[in-house]
Amino acid sequence: MFVGFDYGTSNCAMSWLDQGKASLIPLYGDDTFVPSTLYALERAFIAELIAQQLPDGEAKLDYARSRSALLSLARAGKIEYDIDQVRDGIFFGSEAIAHYISAPGEGYFIKSPKSFLGASGLRQQSVDFFEDVVAAMMLNVKSRAEQHLQQTITQVVIGRPVNFQGINAQESNQQAQTILAAAGKRVGFTDIEFLFEPLAAGFDFETRLTENKRVLVVDVGGGTTDCSMVLMGPAHIKQLERTQDFLGHTGERIGGNDFDIQLAQKILMPHFGMLSPLKTGLPMPLMPFVNAMAINDIGAQTEFYDAKTGFLLERLTRETLEPESLDRFITMRDDKHNFAVVREAELGKIALSAQDQHKFQLDFIERNLTPECSAQDYADVSEQLLQKIAALISEATQQAGAQPDVVYITGGSAKSPLIRKVIRELFGNEIAIVDGDHFGSVAAGLGVWAERVFR
Repeated sequence: MFVGFDYGTSNCAMSWLDQGKASLIPLYGDDTFVPSTLYALERAFIAELIAQQLPDGEAKLDYARSRSALLSLARAGKIEYDIDQVRDGIFFGSEAIAHYISAPGEGYFIKSPKSFLGASGLRQQSVDFFEDVVAAMMLNVKSRAEQHLQQTITQVVIGRPVNFQGINAQESNQQAQTILAAAGKRVGFTDIEFLFEPLAAGFDFETRLTENKRVLVVDVGGGTTDCSMVLMGPAHIKQLERTQDFLGHTGERIGGNDFDIQLAQKILMPHFGMLSPLKTGLPMPLMPFVNAMAINDIGAQTEFYDAKTGFLLERLTRETLEPESLDRFITMRDDKHNFAVVREAELGKIALSAQDQHKFQLDFIERNLTPECSAQDYADVSEQLLQKIAALISEATQQAGAQPDVVYITGGSAKSPLIRKVIRELFGNEIAIVDGDHFGSVAAGLGVWAERVFR
């Protein structure tokens, strides 16, 4: 059986062709999405989970040899936690978030691993780790989809951004796609194809077009923004080869996560001492605060939890004129609550898309700690990111050499009125803006394409 798989930065979803129409597959009850998060009591449990489901053969032996140390640790971990199966010590989606929030200093938590797949300079050990994490998350979605459909899934089209990273894009894209393919093979996908996510979103839209159009697809996801100008409509929809219809595309690692991080850095970190004056008259060092919120940057997180940062913070507690604020920051670091702070920023971002004011609930750091932010404040701190998205849209339009007939916006972050405002400023009111299923259009389009390439 074939499916489309949106392995997203924020959420994962899978689609299939139901009576000729792409439909999302329920994964948790009626919910067709699962947050892209994983929590394991032990890192080694992830490796054993993958090893257990590999069929007997050379591939399983090779995997066991490459992960032998982890598999030994997994056996010891099951005894420590008094569990028979490592599945009992691994959680996904909302369950993973709940376990992390309840005990952030224990276990292993990862959010949005897709953000890291194209990172420059990954050692083989890190590549192996991400292959395991991605495989475990894919296995969870695939197993739940198979349970719902009562069929075995072997063929898949997986979505990918135009560029996973802005630096060394070609190498980054190859590395990320190789990790995704390796993970997919490990969980039982025998045939794997990839498709640009903005094209996938556009294909879903194309099924509803009754006349030919130049469509600018603006896909603002959790980790990337992709823009594609594509010829679509009845004259194009039946073609398997669409290269000639692809007039221009741009993509960069700018997405909803970056808006969350920017909001956390600029609005929340001042309440943790980021701008506090020092007795020396020098400014407070910014990097600890920037690194703390940069949860999608491996290097930043490593530096934030490095002993050198601990020594720096210890010195700053003696130099700051606002020690109570810096104490909050140290508490956050000691308790590993930086992911939770960014999560509150994300909730604030969502709220400020529909209301003028928001209070962030940070009482897990300190009782009654509820910083406020206005929608205008959020727009101001997001301005640089919005300018980058505007540049991507303009470049895709310039590549195409023509204005779009319609702008189709999709992706979870595209729900923000700030994104619509950017598009209106670029094209005025003459060009129609159509909203897709902001979360489901990519998955649905991948299902449409899977039907074309595998049937």
